[in-house]
Amino acid sequence: MPSSVSTRLLEGRVALVTGASQGIGHACAVALAEAGAQVALGSRNLEKLRVVSAETETAGGNGMAISLDVADADSVRIAVEEVVAAWGKIEILVNNAGITRDNLVMRMKLEDWESVLRTNLDGAYHCIRAVLPGMVRQRYGRIINIASVVAQVGNAGQANYVASKAGLIGLTKAVAAEVASRSITVNAVAPGFIDTAMTAGLPDAVKDKLLSIIPLRRAGSGRDVANAVRFLASDEASYITGHCLNVNGGMFMG
Repeated sequence: MPSSVSTRLLEGRVALVTGASQGIGHACAVALAEAGAQVALGSRNLEKLRVVSAETETAGGNGMAISLDVADADSVRIAVEEVVAAWGKIEILVNNAGITRDNLVMRMKLEDWESVLRTNLDGAYHCIRAVLPGMVRQRYGRIINIASVVAQVGNAGQANYVASKAGLIGLTKAVAAEVASRSITVNAVAPGFIDTAMTAGLPDAVKDKLLSIIPLRRAGSGRDVANAVRFLASDEASYITGHCLNVNGGMFMG
């Protein structure tokens, strides 16, 4: 059911969510639509995106499925141009697209290191760079980067992923300082152990160990993260920038 008028904090806003075909990106797209936004959904999987797009319509917003590979600067440029041609602007960017290629660093192939950095960090850079000129002209923007708790605490076997997410937090702070004078905020959200397709394949023993160190004693949901993203995208968060908001059930309290 569409949300009530009182909760439609993003009425008329235009958002682009990367990696929107599943998991956290899917949840973010629906949450933004419920708040009244028009949501462009970017991913390499158009079939899944069309399903999510239909959900955004049901939620009370407009959805647009766009073929997007964030690791390819040309793909990003074309996608942004497509959104602007259709809806005139992009005011909210959610950099969510990400991959993993786990291994101990001494066994990690160079291609696995590079592919994770190219998607998770370079991809966010490509998207930010593509939307910023429009945000600067309109003197308004909300950029939210999806980082990770492992960027703050480290994690064995994920040197590439940890480095990419830690870099994303640094990128958030640097860009926030550059564009604040134009009323553009740039923030990060660092999820903890979230129940998604990416974590579904973890062995039960690993899941149990993770749950044992989470004070709230449960895994988070995509919606938990999406609620934080929706807040940062709204005018209620207009005086927050350069911040990393932890959504981790108390797993890290730094």
